[in-house]
Amino acid sequence: MGVTELGKLIPEAIRREVKLEQLSGRVVALDAYNALYQFLASIRQPDGTPLMDSRGRITSHLNGLFYRTINLVEAGIRPVYVFDGKPPELKQREIEARRAAKEKAREQMERASTEGRIEEVAKYAKRVVYITDEMAEDAKRLLTAMGIPWVQAPSEGEAQAAYMASKGSAWAAGSQDYDALLFGSPRLVRNLAVSARRKVGEEYVEVPPEVIELDAVLKALKLKSREQLIDIAILLGTDYNPDGVPGIGPQRALKIIQETGSLENALKTVLKSVQWPVDPLKIKEFFLRPPATDQYRLEFRQPDEKEITRILVEEHDFSRERVEKGIERLRKAAGRAKTSSLDAFF
Repeated sequence: MGVTELGKLIPEAIRREVKLEQLSGRVVALDAYNALYQFLASIRQPDGTPLMDSRGRITSHLNGLFYRTINLVEAGIRPVYVFDGKPPELKQREIEARRAAKEKAREQMERASTEGRIEEVAKYAKRVVYITDEMAEDAKRLLTAMGIPWVQAPSEGEAQAAYMASKGSAWAAGSQDYDALLFGSPRLVRNLAVSARRKVGEEYVEVPPEVIELDAVLKALKLKSREQLIDIAILLGTDYNPDGVPGIGPQRALKIIQETGSLENALKTVLKSVQWPVDPLKIKEFFLRPPATDQYRLEFRQPDEKEITRILVEEHDFSRERVEKGIERLRKAAGRAKTSSLDAFF
């Protein structure tokens, strides 16, 4: 979910649209689960079901991860995928709510299927998206075989990606959500893991990557610090308090923090009667100091062609011809970047 309402406050003027090639040479720490969910939701068969191998195992995430990562590497980008660890206790309510919503969508999908409403089956199927431990491990194995580094976060992957960007290990964090800015990433790159074109209604529209800088956001919103941006997000709703404060929209939240100076002051004045299901100051503390690790090594290697083939073709029934073409593209891109001599260690 992320802090979607916060995005409504970010002016179009500071959303810098770029081509993939303009990010050439940049290390981008991508929120792996965010990317995998996008692949699972978008890469589906006409009836809405995900791609599967002959044993019934979902492969949409591996398809997206393989081919989209090749596109990034061909553009000169150096992607690093950051995987979620243990979710914080603050997130339990949201996790339970998401589980309930998926179960409801599953029931609606089954009902639509029984009644022959194919278009509705596809709609509900996209809402029943989940990532198992096995799927995550397969993704990690594939990335290792491709020569692409990945990092295991102790908690939220987006927090770890932001930490890596804040200390200079990466140029930016990559995600569709805006949480990375709250976690302190100096830059957020959106639309890296999505297709360059997206269907809207009956038409396809271009979806270019966009770069959003934290300092530019603070300046545009006339905020003094990242803490105030976090305060606004908490009023609007985050993964740790999804509903936010009822009746408060983006502009109102911005005005409250601008006028009071901080969430702490607002709680004593205009928000003193609000009932919070989760302590908002604990949420703020988590955004300011989330669990993160320095125990990672970013090393970009040449792809292991045999291992890629084993994972995709032999284990998951991908087309050998298509995979071989993908490997050739990856090998050439890695060669152009001279990755074997440009290993990055942090």
